[in-house]
Amino acid sequence: CTEAVFERVEGVNDVVSGYTGGEEENPTYYQVSYGETSHAEGIQIYYDPEVITYQELLDIFFATHDPTQLNRQGPDVGAQYRTAVFYHNKEQKEAVEATIKKLNDSGKYDKPIVTEVNEFEKFWLAEDYHQNYYELNRGNPYIINIAVPKVKKFKKLFPDQVKEKYAVEN
Repeated sequence: CTEAVFERVEGVNDVVSGYTGGEEENPTYYQVSYGETSHAEGIQIYYDPEVITYQELLDIFFATHDPTQLNRQGPDVGAQYRTAVFYHNKEQKEAVEATIKKLNDSGKYDKPIVTEVNEFEKFWLAEDYHQNYYELNRGNPYIINIAVPKVKKFKKLFPDQVKEKYAVEN
């Protein structure tokens, strides 16, 4: 459901689903989702820094999921569902660490943030049926109960950052 949130962000050109943070070559959805690899399910975001900043993307990320859940997001349990940011350079690493510190110091959450901060190494593209899952499976109970509320939360918290074409969707 993180893919669906970021697809709606003004300045984001593309979001692709995949797997990252593990050692195994060419992981599949089945392997990752059943915890048979050390990878996490993840997304790769391609954005225009002239339109949206890395910090704004971080703010959206931390506001639209629970960064205090260890190895879990909603009903999905296991290390493959860990909260993590994979940075590409020193500036991104510092931004993530500063954001986590600020959020922990703010008292916004009852528990400490457990989001991992890892150097990006390799991203494996997920299978075609796993791309744009939200858009292609609107009637799926998981989408209705988990993803739709996250998209609505994003739109409520960041109304000025919603792409025009998504501003009036349900």
